[in-house]
Amino acid sequence: MQFYGTEVPCPLLLGTAQYPSPQILKDAIKASGVDVITVSLRRETADGSGAGFWNTLHDLGCHILPNTAGCHSVQEAVTTAHMARELFGTDWIKLEVIGHADTLQPDVFGLVEAARILCSDGFKVFPYTTDDLIVGEKLLTAGCEILMPWGAPIGSGQGLRTPDALRSMRAHFPDVPLIVDAGIGRPSDACKAMELGMDAVLLNTAVAKAGDPVLMAQAMAQALTAGRSGYLADPMEPRDMAVPSTPILGMAELA
Repeated sequence: MQFYGTEVPCPLLLGTAQYPSPQILKDAIKASGVDVITVSLRRETADGSGAGFWNTLHDLGCHILPNTAGCHSVQEAVTTAHMARELFGTDWIKLEVIGHADTLQPDVFGLVEAARILCSDGFKVFPYTTDDLIVGEKLLTAGCEILMPWGAPIGSGQGLRTPDALRSMRAHFPDVPLIVDAGIGRPSDACKAMELGMDAVLLNTAVAKAGDPVLMAQAMAQALTAGRSGYLADPMEPRDMAVPSTPILGMAELA
């Protein structure tokens, strides 16, 4: 799997917020084996603890994917992205332009506009979007090479609310990396996303708020591996009727 030409062996991308302690965060990242971790520039610098936090993340040796979490306008998202590039020294940016305060659903109109601006500025944009095919096409036209459709509202743990829509995205964009972003609650949700043909899953709350974040991080990574293998194995389609696994031919005839 490659994101903008960078090889990423692990299909799990992990957020870094809401963990009980920095040590548990580090242990969870190591247990999961992730190669990419996401960081919110706005949130983590708000309490003045930024420098130590950045050093902790840098020591882990993962790719840093800054995000524009909390941005509700194009200008806000673009400005935050430029600040993140200067701070982290990376052109990668997870682009969020929130349009609804309760569901945190993306403002797809602002998202496409911000993506166009950032792509023209040399950013490698990872857009947090809905599972709408037309929005996906417009993001690709704007310069994005990856799409990140939501599974459910951020932090809800509802799993995949519209699996058919995700399946349609896979069929419509066969050569585009697809990352399910947000809504995953359990390892079974992550496994299902990979069974649908997604390339990766990005999650945060499901691990950070688990009773044992380290064990949950490991479980999520294992679920993704199983789901991907299941997809590649070309599973059987569901049937309306029972089909015996043992043929009737050759059975004993009892008088």
